Amino acid sequence: MKKNRYIYTITLCALALGFSSCQKYLDTLPDQRTILNNGEKLSELLVSAYPSGNYITFCEAMGDNVTDNFGMTTNDEINTNSYAWMDVNAVGQDSPIYYWNNAYRAIAAANEVLKAIQEAGDPANYAAKKGEALVARAYAHFMLVNLFSKFYDPATASSDLGIPYVEVPETVVWKNYERNTVSTVYEKIERDLTAGLPLIVDNYKVPSYHFTRKAAHAFAVRFYLFKGDYPKVVAHAGFAFPEGNIEANMRDLNGKYATFGSEEFARTYTQSTERANLLIAETTSWWARRFRQYRYSTTSALMNEITRNTVAGALTAIRTWSISSQSYYTRKSMEHFVRNSINATTGVGYNMVPLFTTEEVLLSRAEAYANLGQYEEAMNDLNGYAKNRIKPADYNGTRVIDKNKIRTFFYKDLTEDEFTDANLKAGLIQSCLQFRRAEFMHEGLRWFDILRHKIPVTHAVYNSSSITLAPNDLRRVLQLPDEVRLSNIELNPRPSTDNE
Repeated sequence: MKKNRYIYTITLCALALGFSSCQKYLDTLPDQRTILNNGEKLSELLVSAYPSGNYITFCEAMGDNVTDNFGMTTNDEINTNSYAWMDVNAVGQDSPIYYWNNAYRAIAAANEVLKAIQEAGDPANYAAKKGEALVARAYAHFMLVNLFSKFYDPATASSDLGIPYVEVPETVVWKNYERNTVSTVYEKIERDLTAGLPLIVDNYKVPSYHFTRKAAHAFAVRFYLFKGDYPKVVAHAGFAFPEGNIEANMRDLNGKYATFGSEEFARTYTQSTERANLLIAETTSWWARRFRQYRYSTTSALMNEITRNTVAGALTAIRTWSISSQSYYTRKSMEHFVRNSINATTGVGYNMVPLFTTEEVLLSRAEAYANLGQYEEAMNDLNGYAKNRIKPADYNGTRVIDKNKIRTFFYKDLTEDEFTDANLKAGLIQSCLQFRRAEFMHEGLRWFDILRHKIPVTHAVYNSSSITLAPNDLRRVLQLPDEVRLSNIELNPRPSTDNE
């Protein structure tokens, strides 16, 4: 290399951490830093280019997969405030601030890798690592902008406040940042994604821990779905599965999963060898331990509404369990607890989280087909999904979803002559959303569908009136950490009171 690069532990300190933490970092001596002078060390650093924060706890609590399950024993600020759409001040794992911090740490790691490659004597030798770093940087910014900014709307994105898009390593504690606009952030995400994807080479020992080409195309599918560029959604779904075998790579809920107990189900669901897991990440999280005991969780009635009241009928292959016949759930998470020392009773919980899956690619393509007016293709994808999520004994025929079923389920008051293509399109999109809501239960992704389709959310409150989050409510946008004002970044606007 032309010169060695150091991992400065103060990177993004001003943006992601408080001053006291920065001061500790500044005490670190240069000879304790890692020197990026070979491919192996770059690979080690790339492991840190994926956010280790978990967004599921607050995303699930804000959405419509939960209700006031009064009597459940676990109450914490993250679950409670998120359910009421109040700002969460907690900074520990599973909080929005923790996710913000860890996403920018991941971006800092990606930037260090990119800088080291740029200064290498033979940068072409590190092309694959450059590709992974670019896509990882794009992903972290993508998650941040969709959580901490107004959701992408082509009519307003050029003026909506975005988030800082950080492209170089930082070697100073305090630096001024610009929030950019949502449109600018999306442009930079697309630039990094399209530049990095062709460089990726699939030679990883454990592919699902990295942005392989398949995982990167799955990311592109989500990105273009959120942006509303539907031809590219279809194209990247095809690139992810060029053999046309998306359905064959779904989780086999009608096979081995049907025989599992809850722990084995969760363990297999998040395994790196599960073919449906295109990208998984290790996160520090209490989600697997607490989600069933949270006060704001899923009841029997709500679980039935989500998994049984669909255009295809009951998705009977989706497994559910319960606690005391009150909290109902599907088990997708296992905690790995690491003690602080051999004899300690305290420690840190870790969860593996699927970030991109085969099922998401399939359902995203179905929604894109519907938006493009390719209704037969959309129905084919939806039927492919339904066949894999309904027990064989309950599945009748090769197609449970057709034009007439869409009409009778969503538009039962319309005759065949009154039923238009516009109705069919809307019904197919609603079918996609139904399936996505059931499939990604307890994974946090429903919140993003609520944002992009401007779905109102009503939460019940025990012994009180329900509360509703309207489509344009400012509280749909998470608040930035208060510390960012030290870098002259403005916070997100809020209603006059959090209870409005």
